[in-house]
Amino acid sequence: MTSVRMGCYTPHIMGSPTREVILRRLKEQAKCSVNDLAEAAEVSPVSVRHHITALLAQDLVVSEEVKHGVGRPYHVFSLTEKAFDLYPGQYFKLTNRLLDEIKDHVSEDLVTELFTGVANAMAVQYASQLEGLSLEERLPRLMVMLSEEGFDADYEWRGDEVIIRELGCPYLQIGRKHPEVCAVDTGFIATALDLPAERINCLLDGDTHCTFSLKVPSRKEELPA
Repeated sequence: MTSVRMGCYTPHIMGSPTREVILRRLKEQAKCSVNDLAEAAEVSPVSVRHHITALLAQDLVVSEEVKHGVGRPYHVFSLTEKAFDLYPGQYFKLTNRLLDEIKDHVSEDLVTELFTGVANAMAVQYASQLEGLSLEERLPRLMVMLSEEGFDADYEWRGDEVIIRELGCPYLQIGRKHPEVCAVDTGFIATALDLPAERINCLLDGDTHCTFSLKVPSRKEELPA
């Protein structure tokens, strides 16, 4: 059963716990289909459409048509700025203002260096948990670390390439104004695995998740005998 952490929405805005689940899932994953939301809320797609209609009317979500191959297009939904404002502890507003101020005083390169420094600090924090481990052993540990940092991540092998997917991003709201923040998870992943990490999909570009590709020079050396 899906675990749901209830929030602090006012009853006249939310209307039902199901709508809170829908909004929380959209906050975590940026864009979701009706079926995605139905699975998260453990209700039928018909019920989700009913709630989505109400949320659209309240200007809490927006709809986007997606064309997929030769089949019929479908819709995905995402949160509006008004919906993000419902969440308590508006940390991202302060962060955005701080970054605005920093950018007024330093170069873009220095801003990127600052975020890279954050990534390095994260890697140092977790270094002891990865010390002495092979790549095969580090990968599942890294998924746990990313989860602790607010990323819902998984990975898979494709030949000599590791693909890491982040289905949610704790920095999404900040990244919409300051995309340099993407250097944090990219740098953390690269440092933790000691491999160059290339971001090939990004939530900020409208993708359903962030995806990283890491080329492994010689996987055979990482596999246990």
